[in-house]
This record gives sequence, structure tokens and C-alpha cells, in this order.
Amino acid sequence: MIQSILEWALALLIISGSFFGFTAALGLVRMRDIYLRMSTSGKGATLCCGLLLLGVALLFQDTGVTARAVAAILFLLLTVPVGAHMIARAAFRTGTPMWDGESLKPPKPPKPSRPLKPAEPGLPKDIE
Repeated sequence: MIQSILEWALALLIISGSFFGFTAALGLVRMRDIYLRMSTSGKGATLCCGLLLLGVALLFQDTGVTARAVAAILFLLLTVPVGAHMIARAAFRTGTPMWDGESLKPPKPPKPSRPLKPAEPGLPKDIE
């Protein structure tokens, strides 16, 4: 009974860690500028590695392996946000442009090729 609960917890940790790793990779491909990419990859990769290392600690159930996994998780929690911030700051200082959101706005209607005459007051003759 305990063994099956342990296996289910281990499977949940590995699958959720893999999901966050996939979303981090997808964020690198789908996001428009470096600032959005740094946000998605930093958060996703930290969660991915943290959950996978928790799964490793749960799988081996050894004090040495668990201590190393916890140390690696703490190291990731401290260094990944700092590294992402420094890369984004360097990009900002070098003048890397931010995404302005243009591709989400509806397209503007095309301008007419010739000027339109103002409409005459009243209904058109074929409607009266």
C-alpha cells in the first residue's frame, strides 16, 4: 500500500516537472522578445528542475542523495532568478527593444484608393 502511494507521488512529481520543462521550452519558442522569454524560461526551468530533483530524492530515499537534491534545489532557487535578471538587465542596457504588442491588435482597414464623395442627405432614389 505504502509502496503504491510512493510510486504515484513519484510519477506525479516527474510528470509535473516534465510539464513545466515543456512549458519553459515552449515559452522560449512562442514569446516575442527576450524579456518575456527570460520570464517564462526562468520560472519554468526552476520548477522543472525542483520537481524532478524532489522525485529523485523520493526515489532513492537515501540521506546523501536527498541532501544533494535539496542543496541543488536551494542553489537553483537562488541563482536562476538572479541570472535571468542580469541577462534581462544587460539586454535593457544594450537597447534591446521590447515587444509592443502590435501583432495582437486587429488589422486596420485599408484606405480607399480614391476619395469618397460625401453622401447626399435623404434616401437613395431606388429606395424611395
